[in-house]
Amino acid sequence: MSEQWKKWLFRTAGLLIVAILGAVGWQRFAHNSKDDGLASGNGRIEAVEIDVAAKSAGRVKDILVREGDLVAAGQVVAIMDTQVLDAQLRQARAELQQAQSAVATARSQLAQRASEKTAARALVRQREAELDSAQKHWDRSTILVKGGAVSQQTADDDNAQLQSAAAAVSSAHAQVAAAEATIVTARAQIAGARSAADAAQAAVERILADISDCALASPRDGRVQYRVAQPGEVVSAGGRVLSLVDLSDVYMTFFLPTVAAGRVALGTEVRLVLDAAPQYVIPSRVSFVADVAQFTPKTVETASEREKLMFRIRAQIPVDLLKKHITHVKTGLPGMAYVRLNPAEPWPSRLQVRLPQ
Repeated sequence: MSEQWKKWLFRTAGLLIVAILGAVGWQRFAHNSKDDGLASGNGRIEAVEIDVAAKSAGRVKDILVREGDLVAAGQVVAIMDTQVLDAQLRQARAELQQAQSAVATARSQLAQRASEKTAARALVRQREAELDSAQKHWDRSTILVKGGAVSQQTADDDNAQLQSAAAAVSSAHAQVAAAEATIVTARAQIAGARSAADAAQAAVERILADISDCALASPRDGRVQYRVAQPGEVVSAGGRVLSLVDLSDVYMTFFLPTVAAGRVALGTEVRLVLDAAPQYVIPSRVSFVADVAQFTPKTVETASEREKLMFRIRAQIPVDLLKKHITHVKTGLPGMAYVRLNPAEPWPSRLQVRLPQ
């Protein structure tokens, strides 16, 4: 290779290096000028995850949705087998009917005891009338026996009849007291039967609630992420059947250094650009700024070390925007979050809001 050729190669290589360095520098400074007044951080689209789980242990009878399906709040997404609960419900209803019959029987007994008390009181009045008549006979016999008008035997008979009538009155009063005691017992039996009926009714309602809970419904609008269990599998109490994401609560979590994070307040406007769709710019607002720094070195002694402090920030996407574009919402997508540190500065043209039609 000639010396002239070598000089030409070195000159060309030098010019090429200078051109590359110039292009890199231009891009770097041009980018910095475009991002002046902005802070940015890498993040990933996330959403609140919801587990649809079985309240009680049992067998999964059927799953009505597939992974990726959109579901509405209250929509039944899975059904648990209820054969055991159905049998328990029949037993509880039989016990309830038995308890209600016991209540009716106790009420009938109370009415019977009340009738017996009424009869006992009538008997008391009858015996008291007989006692009054015997007392009058005895009083007359006492006077007549002294004048010899009646014999002593007649007076003795009248006295015996008086004593018998008095005993009959006492017996009638005892029957009234016994009837009152049986009424108290009958009322207690009614209370016990009512308690048993209430317990049986509560058991029926509890089993019905358990059966209702076997129809697993989505608590919110969302998208099915995973089918954790399959039909025919047995899950424990609280065992997950499906995993959902709430598409009305979608956000991006990113990190900013101390200097930038200190200027970010709740409600600050954020623009999101996703790697999968860089042609769109999604508006959002800061809904959370961590109180404690992340990535903190063990000892912060210098300014350069303090720059390593990072704060976690969450940018929330508006609910109405999510509902409008719900079919396009996907979680797990990486992207960039841009925060405007000076609200007076306009957004650059490349970060103007652009959404899918």
